[in-house]
Amino acid sequence: MAAPRVAGPGPAPLLRVAAECGSSRARAGELRLPHGPVPCPVFMPVGTRGTAKGVTAAQLAALGCRICLGNTYHLGTRPGPELVQRAGGLHGFMDWPHNLLTDSGGFQMVSLAELSEVTEEGVRFRSPYGGEEILLSPERSIEIQNALGADIVMQLDDVVSSTTTGPRVEEAMHRSVRWLDRCIAANRRPEQQNLFAIIQGGLDPALRTKCLEEMTRRDVPGFAIGGLSGGEEKDRFWRMVKLSTDRLPRDKPRYLMGVGYATDLVVCVALGCDMFDCVFPTRTARFGSALVPWGSLQLKNKQFAKDFRPIDENCGCPTCRRHSRAYLHALIRSETAALHHLTVHNIAYQLNLMASIRESILAQRFPEFVREFLSTMYGARERVPGWVAEALAAVGIALD
Repeated sequence: MAAPRVAGPGPAPLLRVAAECGSSRARAGELRLPHGPVPCPVFMPVGTRGTAKGVTAAQLAALGCRICLGNTYHLGTRPGPELVQRAGGLHGFMDWPHNLLTDSGGFQMVSLAELSEVTEEGVRFRSPYGGEEILLSPERSIEIQNALGADIVMQLDDVVSSTTTGPRVEEAMHRSVRWLDRCIAANRRPEQQNLFAIIQGGLDPALRTKCLEEMTRRDVPGFAIGGLSGGEEKDRFWRMVKLSTDRLPRDKPRYLMGVGYATDLVVCVALGCDMFDCVFPTRTARFGSALVPWGSLQLKNKQFAKDFRPIDENCGCPTCRRHSRAYLHALIRSETAALHHLTVHNIAYQLNLMASIRESILAQRFPEFVREFLSTMYGARERVPGWVAEALAAVGIALD
């Protein structure tokens, strides 16, 4: 299938690479976006309906967040793009002065599979609110995203679960390429809104390679690696990530979708990824779990009832500066304020982790950082998961 013709010079590159690791594929730099530069590698909190659950936009900004996500399907359904556009777009609607990325609504093909039907035209959803039928086509997805006004917009892709096998995976891959062309044609604000392609192909190296060949022929500002982090074995996960980063352009950002566990972030930065998102830090906070460099603390447990230390003595977030483990334990079963405090801390943990990764790449000591991180997280070398050691070795970082 032929790539669409591109007329005239495009805008300035979105990614400025400031440093690259001498051993692995890790790199540090910044995304040059309309609402200010974003240092990367970067973790992006997920704000489904215009806010990350449990925190305000002002709190996100105070933690140093410079880009977060909005959900096209949910915002397009309720309150609707017309209302958001009247408020000055999603930036004005949620009072957010920094950058936004909106997903395309494609992931809802998996998360709302029982309510959706996929055809070449698009995805037909049965609204979970009123039951009416909604058609989300590539053109409609981009129309909604243009109205929301995010700095980065995603193509509508045909999404299948990462554990799906058989002809459906190939069908979805080819359809995602066709839908990318329709999204490119539909984007009415390419100068202000950077459209990313999404690589599909499941866990099949041949299909993913074919998708990479086709999509990298399109002159889009960035690329996402989709269709992973859905329950597949980690050994297959990292190999598909590496296969993708091996073939993606060096001068464009690489966004690994749906990845947020700390170990996964460190490994996938080593594999060459620049951007990540996941609901994990906010969702796990709502279950009473606080993220720390050595894993997590389940603050509902009785052992914290008389523990007057902060969650992490080396964390400078508002929760760790003001509240003890004992206080949070006392509130956690009956007061939503405790879950709010944990959410603030968990987002701060993710952002601080990414800042430490960036600093180590800029200082040319990323391999040392990786070994220190894993030592703190797992203790003895033999406790590090085998897939982690293999993935790192594949890009030149030895743990021994």
